Amino acid sequence: MRKRQLGSTGIFVFEVGFGAWAIGGNAHGNSYGPTDDAVSVEAIRAALDLGCTFFDTADVYGHGHSEHLLGSALGNRRRDVVIATKVGGDFYGSVPRLNFDTDYIRTALERSLARLGSGYVDLYQLHNPPAAYLRDGTLFELLEKLKEEGKIRAAGISIFEPKEGIDAIARFSPDAIQVVYNVFSPYAADNLFPLATGKGVGIVAREPLANGFLTGKYGDKAEFHEGDIRAAWPREYVAARAAAAGVLAGLAHEHGMTPAQLALRYVLSREEVSVVIPGIKTPEQAEENFFASELGPLNDELLRGIKLIQKRQFGL
Repeated sequence: MRKRQLGSTGIFVFEVGFGAWAIGGNAHGNSYGPTDDAVSVEAIRAALDLGCTFFDTADVYGHGHSEHLLGSALGNRRRDVVIATKVGGDFYGSVPRLNFDTDYIRTALERSLARLGSGYVDLYQLHNPPAAYLRDGTLFELLEKLKEEGKIRAAGISIFEPKEGIDAIARFSPDAIQVVYNVFSPYAADNLFPLATGKGVGIVAREPLANGFLTGKYGDKAEFHEGDIRAAWPREYVAARAAAAGVLAGLAHEHGMTPAQLALRYVLSREEVSVVIPGIKTPEQAEENFFASELGPLNDELLRGIKLIQKRQFGL
């Protein structure tokens, strides 16, 4: 696997990381369906053995369960890896809510560290903060203090829309921005990527497999478990994603790779991306995803085929 630098932090990671949202499980909804903790631990350890060094989680994933599993599975190999986690989804009260108060962030960080079994987090990210919080300078002052105290090595922000990342760069100096980037949602490359690169900001590409659809596993009649975020999607949206993914799958098979590997190679074709984080639930998924790093750049024919898929839109 190939290494890339996380912006200008001096932190180097293998270019394919481990997205740990799914292993948080289904107990509290906001998930990708049921999981088996033993298999999740096997997936983490398989990733380690395959050379993965970047693990991305959040305290809200499974209400701490993802962090706990990650900490347990890493054990004495903690210093061999880079851990990124997130804060802002306050699930400790009777009703979950957004919370970016500075006192809360300090408390949440300590609880994350306890679950991870670590004295520090490598990349601490604000988790989908509303725009109003980006105007609060005290929030970013706190992140700098946490760096000085050795609690975190780098600070970033996880967002949905590229414009949020552009606004964040204008208001403070994040070390990294985590943003949606995949075949279905390539828009971050237009303006955010060049700006981030010019400012030395790393890009963590989230949802590279488009919530699993770019694996080619889901058809237009796909059903999802209660608590799975995809269960509430309109049927026409599911059908559109399945149709587009089906065309991509055909293109992948023609060139001797799986649909997931082609989707990951598409993301990695952008030099601005520091690391891509596909969601992983099993050792088999870990092996498939990490092998994408060995496949090399996409040729012009493949890139043209992907652009044609994007041009058709499929109602997405």
